[in-house]
Amino acid sequence: MHPIAKPFLVRAADILGYDKTHLTRVVAYKEIDAFLDGLGSERLDALEISAGWKWRERPWRSFAEMNWPEHDICRERLDGQYDVIIADNVFEHLRYPHRAACNVHAMLRPGGTFINITPFLIRHHAVPIDCTRWTETGMVHFLEEAGFDPALMSTGSWGNISAVKANFRRWARRGWQRRLANDPDFPITVWAIAQKR
Repeated sequence: MHPIAKPFLVRAADILGYDKTHLTRVVAYKEIDAFLDGLGSERLDALEISAGWKWRERPWRSFAEMNWPEHDICRERLDGQYDVIIADNVFEHLRYPHRAACNVHAMLRPGGTFINITPFLIRHHAVPIDCTRWTETGMVHFLEEAGFDPALMSTGSWGNISAVKANFRRWARRGWQRRLANDPDFPITVWAIAQKR
């Protein structure tokens, strides 16, 4: 491809409405964005574990990152306390997710919220390792064992057979796909919103 062609195609895709978001994340992001809009994120102190592009773009009172390998959420806690802690497709890569969830619980202020997004029906992706998957029910039990009250949790999942197939060989983007039908028997993504008492 000619060196000028790639930037042109990227800009053209943006103009024409091609969505570059990973197909596995589109619905979860929409649901969690709506939740955070309702909280008023501009009044909240947020921490993201292994931060990416998505959540740092949102307006927060403050935003901090706890990135591996400088910080290991399985072994350590930061000194601060936060209103919101986000783990966006991180917990499946942790050797000790229970320890990490306990550390998250300890770093939340009372009434604070943990947002955990994980894949379910998706291929193995060792970055650097790939260890765990949860259903919505499994996520509730997992977070309850870390100190979160199930009565203060909500979960969601999204997927369908086409989305599962689309991710067999590559990470599919939403692209121009308009249909985001959900089939509960084929969740590719599971998320939980858990509040600390």
